[in-house]
Amino acid sequence: MTTAPDTRPTAVLDSAHLGDIQGAFGTIRVGDTARRTGLRRKLRTLVAIVGPGLIVMVGDNDAGAFGTYTQAGQDDGTSLLWTLLLLVPVLYVNQEMVLRLGAVTGVGHAKLITARFGRFWGAFSVVDLFVLNAMTIVTEFIGISLGLRYLGLPEVPGVVAAAVLVIAAVSTGSFRRFERLCMVLIAGSLVLVPLSFLAHPAVGAVVHGFLVPGFPRGADLSTVMLLVIGIVGTTVAPWQLFFQQSYVIDKRITPRFMGYEKVDLVIGIVIVVLGGAILMTVPAAVFGGHAGAGHFTDAGGVAVGIGHAVGHLAGVLFAIALIDASVIGAAAVGLSTSYALGDVLGMRHSLHRSVRDAKGFYAVFAGVLALAAAVVLVPGSPLGLITVGVQVLAGVLLPSATVFLLLLCTDRAVLGPWVNGRWLTLFTAAVVAVLVVLSLVLTVSVVFPAITSAQVTDVLLGGAALSVAVGVVFLVRTWQGRAGAAAGTRIGGGPVDGAVTGLEARVTSATDRASWRMPPVEQLPAPQLSPGRRLGLTALRVYLAVAVVLVVVRVVQLALGH
Repeated sequence: MTTAPDTRPTAVLDSAHLGDIQGAFGTIRVGDTARRTGLRRKLRTLVAIVGPGLIVMVGDNDAGAFGTYTQAGQDDGTSLLWTLLLLVPVLYVNQEMVLRLGAVTGVGHAKLITARFGRFWGAFSVVDLFVLNAMTIVTEFIGISLGLRYLGLPEVPGVVAAAVLVIAAVSTGSFRRFERLCMVLIAGSLVLVPLSFLAHPAVGAVVHGFLVPGFPRGADLSTVMLLVIGIVGTTVAPWQLFFQQSYVIDKRITPRFMGYEKVDLVIGIVIVVLGGAILMTVPAAVFGGHAGAGHFTDAGGVAVGIGHAVGHLAGVLFAIALIDASVIGAAAVGLSTSYALGDVLGMRHSLHRSVRDAKGFYAVFAGVLALAAAVVLVPGSPLGLITVGVQVLAGVLLPSATVFLLLLCTDRAVLGPWVNGRWLTLFTAAVVAVLVVLSLVLTVSVVFPAITSAQVTDVLLGGAALSVAVGVVFLVRTWQGRAGAAAGTRIGGGPVDGAVTGLEARVTSATDRASWRMPPVEQLPAPQLSPGRRLGLTALRVYLAVAVVLVVVRVVQLALGH
């Protein structure tokens, strides 16, 4: 069944974000409201929707992930595989919330932060995203150069060609063409699978590493914790939130197809966990018990070790996978920057538009990639410091990104009937608490490199105690909110769960919920933050200011040789 498009005003900022869904493998008409019955029709709809979740997750296994995961495997064997399973619910919850925000609001992440929390936080989110993304793209080109070096190909022409290829792939003016190119790259990432068979990792050790949490015997706790935080930072990165929300919008996915997009996300998570596991287990099998164990240098060194131990073909497969991952990572990270700036600055920002029709959007993308490639090619560039800086800044900034994600997903003016449930909110709050503690450990370890294992433990215990105290306060206020709702009152300046607003009263059926979209931003009621939330945001602002300054000072000291 096809109906006339809904003409009610929405918050969508770019008219190119309205219309048919034009996926890599199919099209869904804008007025198609037919109920999907039968496996064949459901699969046809799924293959048309597939894309955002796959691209963001495979892009997550980029050059930084190759370095972090292979370091864990080479230095600590399979002992940290369990971290990948623990991150699965974190990945799903975070990315499900941003895809829900994208489908329901039609507005990018940075724009929503600006509209609901003010210009300071909006500007902060865009500026820190721009800096972090630019540094991250530098690491992608480092990965490309390492892969080219192993293959014996010239690095300078290769890096330039890769930059031109990515810019050209994004600038075709066709959303479908870009997504098809991404699917080719995603298929290319699967060369890791035969590599795992060639390396013959010990199945028993792999199963034990996945199912039994623990740390490598005799390892320094502070060193291992930094590696664990690096795994968290490379697996759950801020750019992912901005990219997927905007890409869902650009693909024109609406709440009606939310379920299919969640399946797309799950498929992507399975692939990213499989890839991360291979990147840990192959170096563990190759270097375990040999002189190279515990002496990680970079992904290029891992390729050389694999080539010597397993065979030249295995080394070539690893190098190809590294280049492939770096290319798709550069495309996704660069697009998250262009989307965010386009959303906030009011530029036309859509892959459906030609370069002539969206000059600013494509100019930002090309500029960031050209700058990153130039940094890698300039002799004497501090590539090692940039790599360290990316990991540290991502760890410092991730908690703030997750905090705003949680606040937006509990904002009824923004999501209406799609707001988080109580248990999802509680789980996400716990995730935020863990990320804040890990971020604190990372910051302290970088600023004070002589920190001992006992001091790391003290920081973890102190952070855990503080998190429990905050959780108790949250539960108490939740209980008070229920009591207030029963009495028809408001708690903390906003409607509590159970209190029915006029907006929610109108959304009574599944059909209404599927078609509900956020009204234009200027029509939203002013956000009402409780004193507790205001205090929390102030504390977050102070922490970020102090942490960023300390990290910058430490990086400068390292650059000067101190």
